[in-house]
Amino acid sequence: MDENQYNSLIEKIATMMESDGISVDEQNVQKLQKYKDDVKSNSNLNEDDSLKLVYESLLYLKLKNSDSGDPLQKGDEFGAGFS
Repeated sequence: MDENQYNSLIEKIATMMESDGISVDEQNVQKLQKYKDDVKSNSNLNEDDSLKLVYESLLYLKLKNSDSGDPLQKGDEFGAGFS
């Protein structure tokens, strides 16, 4: 999967989470299972990488909802490397 596809998948999952009202601080794996399953069915990512993408989607939402800057550029300040 190339970088653009990966980032598109992050945005797709983040949009789903936003419409479902998931907290950007959610850590309960059971509540995130729906999104992990969606990632696995729409990509060739394994279980661990799918969960990682789900957490990156949460971080993306957190950055997106912050009051300053572009989330993909501001991610460096949080140590996030959106692939």
